[in-house]
Amino acid sequence: MKFIVPALVTLVFAVPAYAQNSAAVAPVISDGALYQQFGGHDGLVRITDDLFVNVMADGRINGYFEEQKIPHIKDMLVEQFCVITGGGCTYTGKDTQAAHKDLGVTQEAFFALVEDLQKAMDKNNVPFTAQNQLLAALAPQSRDIVAPPAG
Repeated sequence: MKFIVPALVTLVFAVPAYAQNSAAVAPVISDGALYQQFGGHDGLVRITDDLFVNVMADGRINGYFEEQKIPHIKDMLVEQFCVITGGGCTYTGKDTQAAHKDLGVTQEAFFALVEDLQKAMDKNNVPFTAQNQLLAALAPQSRDIVAPPAG
């Protein structure tokens, strides 16, 4: 399997934040071509469903998620992915920092989620270049998701 976690580490530090406000979500490609490579809205729903199958089976990170909140989290991820891929949606969720405040997400947990997302995209036959475009757009969010080291 072709996990690009090391490349994501580089992106986290090399790619400038795509928005000053974490709540702002900007499309990577606004013509909808990337959105279509993800299968449109239905494809994003399938990918997000498969992501959470992976997450809940992943002992590294499943403890971060309360089962009753997963449907809402999935809806917000579909909205966010739709905006980023140029699907013409509106993101209605909290800003990234507020949504992850006090969760204590580690860098390792962030990378585990990326791996689980890659598995879901592979399962849904999303082209590798399209996967990289989405991950590059999401990478700067690690600054607002990963908790600073204790001490």
